[in-house]
Amino acid sequence: MHSYIPQKMQAARGFTLLELLVVMVIIGLLAAYVGPKYFSQVGRSEIRMAQSQIDSLEKALHQYRLDMGSYPSTEHGLAALMSSPNNEPRWHGPYLSKTPPADPWGHPYVYKYPGDNTEFDLFSYGKDGQPGGDGEAADITNW
Repeated sequence: MHSYIPQKMQAARGFTLLELLVVMVIIGLLAAYVGPKYFSQVGRSEIRMAQSQIDSLEKALHQYRLDMGSYPSTEHGLAALMSSPNNEPRWHGPYLSKTPPADPWGHPYVYKYPGDNTEFDLFSYGKDGQPGGDGEAADITNW
């Protein structure tokens, strides 16, 4: 026996090319609207993470100063928070649980003692890795 399917039902089985194109255009419009909002949130969260890391590094540097009497030199840098510079007996570190992190964009934080703006300067050059900039490329500092 051969089953008979009316012609109207056969046409209703799939989507037409036009219907698929309309759905794809709608999805594209939604992605164009939501995408920039999502990616701007990512940029802001990277900036907040850099500010938080700078705050943590600052606290470790203050603890170092309490033990040693001064902040590490620019030459010793943030590495002095992990290992004693010149086998100093007053060093009671490590002052961080792990090596100093890179900023959220993969660049090392810049440390300078004595600082130009505060007692010590600690900053990230931002997303572009260059001094200055606006938005996500702006410097993130401890001053």
